[in-house]
Amino acid sequence: RIIKTIVKTFKYFFGLRFEVKGLENFEVEGPAIIVSNHQSMLDMMGLMEVLPDNCVQVAKKELMYAGSVGLIIYLGGVIFINRKSTTSAKMVMADVAKTMTAENVKVWVYPEGTRNCTGDLLPFKKGAFHLAVQAQVPVIPVVYSSYTTFYNPKKNLFTSGKIKVEILPPIDTKGLTSDDVADLTDRCFHTMREVLFRLSGRP
Repeated sequence: RIIKTIVKTFKYFFGLRFEVKGLENFEVEGPAIIVSNHQSMLDMMGLMEVLPDNCVQVAKKELMYAGSVGLIIYLGGVIFINRKSTTSAKMVMADVAKTMTAENVKVWVYPEGTRNCTGDLLPFKKGAFHLAVQAQVPVIPVVYSSYTTFYNPKKNLFTSGKIKVEILPPIDTKGLTSDDVADLTDRCFHTMREVLFRLSGRP
């Protein structure tokens, strides 16, 4: 909560405004998997605008060594995964499934797996959806509008701008099995992509 309060003030220095819709969709009983698109380090400010209580992130292990950013997310309770080791990642995710149920926490995952500032979505990795099905908890999609109109590192573009955030209704996974993970992943991807284009003013 301390980190959240501090990071939320950064938006004033960067000239960013957030328009949030659907916060009530976080009000589910028990744990959940939250999935969102991942565009840049600006996501950290967007995350803190809507981050619910009792929620931790999953991130690649390399971020642990990213200087002050690594220290902040470590202190924030982020769960680090070694993506180069499939066995290690699966073991961590199995432990996450047990912990989130036992301690009633929500887990925030970026299913694209890496930052993507193209204005579109990269194909989703299935780890978050395997986790949701394994724990039989709902998936809550969160979509941030594209930053491309005011932020483009390749063109050294960074001006003030408005970011629209929409939290979508939970997707139930009760009764689903590993055979349903691919369909669940595709369903979530297409729903989020449609909302991304709508929020960003794209056809």
